[in-house]
Amino acid sequence: MVLTIGGLSFRVKQYNAGLAGWTLCYNLPVHLISRRQRSDFSSGAFERLLPRWQVVTPGSVEVERVQYLNQPNCYRLSNGTVEVIVTTDVGPRVVRYGFVGSENILGEIPDLKIVTELGEWRAWGGHRLWTAPEDLPRSYSPDNSPLEFKISGDNAVWLLQPVEPKTGIQKEMTVTLSPEGSEVTVHHRITNRHPGRVELAPWAVTIMQAGGMTILPQEPYRSHDDYLLPARPLVLWHYTDLSDPRWTMGKKFIRLCSDSSMETSQKIGIANKQGWAAYWKNRTLFVKRVAYNEGASYPDYGSNVETYTAGSFIELETLGPLQSLQQGESVEHVETWSLYSDVDIGATEASLEAALAGVRR
Repeated sequence: MVLTIGGLSFRVKQYNAGLAGWTLCYNLPVHLISRRQRSDFSSGAFERLLPRWQVVTPGSVEVERVQYLNQPNCYRLSNGTVEVIVTTDVGPRVVRYGFVGSENILGEIPDLKIVTELGEWRAWGGHRLWTAPEDLPRSYSPDNSPLEFKISGDNAVWLLQPVEPKTGIQKEMTVTLSPEGSEVTVHHRITNRHPGRVELAPWAVTIMQAGGMTILPQEPYRSHDDYLLPARPLVLWHYTDLSDPRWTMGKKFIRLCSDSSMETSQKIGIANKQGWAAYWKNRTLFVKRVAYNEGASYPDYGSNVETYTAGSFIELETLGPLQSLQQGESVEHVETWSLYSDVDIGATEASLEAALAGVRR
């Protein structure tokens, strides 16, 4: 929608991130709008609108403090096309990623709690950093304390949690939004602060908005005459049932849908050498890209990408190689996210392949 006020044209998108107001995108910085044009807003309306309108110059990123999921100290990064919100009250967590004015592609489940001998762990939703392989209670170490943080440059937020008192692990995350387009880079780091050695892998877990499907690539076809060795592992858990209707196992893609009427858990892991995995809902496609290190030792029988669902809950996960860390040593893991609108995947694997052709790389 275009709004003209005082002779200026504005692109306007609804802002639905827990605050009243709209998003206002225009082609001039505020200081280049003349006093006469400002005065055209009757009775100081321009100044009154500013607190309720987010102004983003094309090719730049606006960073502002907002409230989200009842957490008062969140930071929103927006380039006028997409927005990403991180919280500094808990985590680290990315709690929102979406087109400005559109729904959050990340899931929001602030009431989900798991209590272990380490205390109360809360999912909150969105994107988090764990250590693999999964272990109870270690994986569920509470991360409900405020973070150290700083705005890094013009388009990034760095987040550092306190050292987990029972595990000696410290997690940090840097979230960077590209000035244009939808690309977000999430840089994860895990440091061992415990006096002893620990073996772990970084595990980046993204809870997705319910009602869609995860999409994992199969490895390219090679005939038996051309190649005799296996392509990669496909890892099953004891509760995995590939006859479950939420699975679609195709020649080129593996798909998993969430279904609120089916509470049983489903999960698989794969060695994903294609470097991408996706989630689709309501014609919006979320793609995360991650490197695969040939010859590295990955957890869960060699998995670097996993997907899980139970009921409406659904996750898309990536993992780094296993590392043995002495006190003070760190391991890093990087994901790159992209978001695409109006993606029609159709009803067949051929139509899905056609829809993905332009966005997988």
